[in-house]
Amino acid sequence: MEVNRREVLKSAGKFILLSGAARAAFQIMRGEPAPDAAKYRAAEHWWAMTIDIDKCIGCGKCVEACAQENGVPDGYFRTWVERYRIAGASGEIVRVDSPNGGKNGFPILNDLADAKSFFVPKLCNHCADSPCVQACPVGATFESPDGVVLVDQTYCIGCRYCIQACPYGCRYLDPRKKVVDKCTLCYHRITKGMTTACAEVCPTGCRQLADLKNPSDPVHKFLRENHVEVLKPHLATGAKVYYKDLDGAVR
Repeated sequence: MEVNRREVLKSAGKFILLSGAARAAFQIMRGEPAPDAAKYRAAEHWWAMTIDIDKCIGCGKCVEACAQENGVPDGYFRTWVERYRIAGASGEIVRVDSPNGGKNGFPILNDLADAKSFFVPKLCNHCADSPCVQACPVGATFESPDGVVLVDQTYCIGCRYCIQACPYGCRYLDPRKKVVDKCTLCYHRITKGMTTACAEVCPTGCRQLADLKNPSDPVHKFLRENHVEVLKPHLATGAKVYYKDLDGAVR
């Protein structure tokens, strides 16, 4: 008897126990509403994030909020902030630091007193052509219908292939559960009409959740009126974290 994909997904859902963001995404793939989000329609969204580097003050509130919201273990980060200091006649001196992921802010450093200094928040880029998705041998890493790259930790075998494949260093192996974890764009929040925890606490509005399918979303004006780049564009991963005025020294 021929069984179509929808029937397989419905049957599988009876036996597979998922958790968190993966559960919400799996229900959406089966044509069901996400938990506590009966009005959410995945096909109407394509999620991204914008970051205005000029507005980042390196306070670390985003890192702290992410850790509290998602239960991130100490010493690991779903998002972090890097400080860049660039000096020299042609910018040949580049120093980067991120003490504790920027979670507690940054100490004042007096060397390179005349250096250009700025902060760069980083997180999973939720690539449209994700190397991590391609590298996962068991399908634990997948892309949701609305463009968020997630990890089904009930399938993850901790092989670390996806960690090696990610060119942005955005994944880690949770030392408690021995499975991979990363930024989910707070999928459990955005499917309820909320923004991400990091964007919610940002005191300057540096970070903004963006819905590329929403014609009235401010992201379109942001992309149209500013010089916007993604990290490592030469890799053609389809990264969806857009930085305003990204310095060429940022890697």
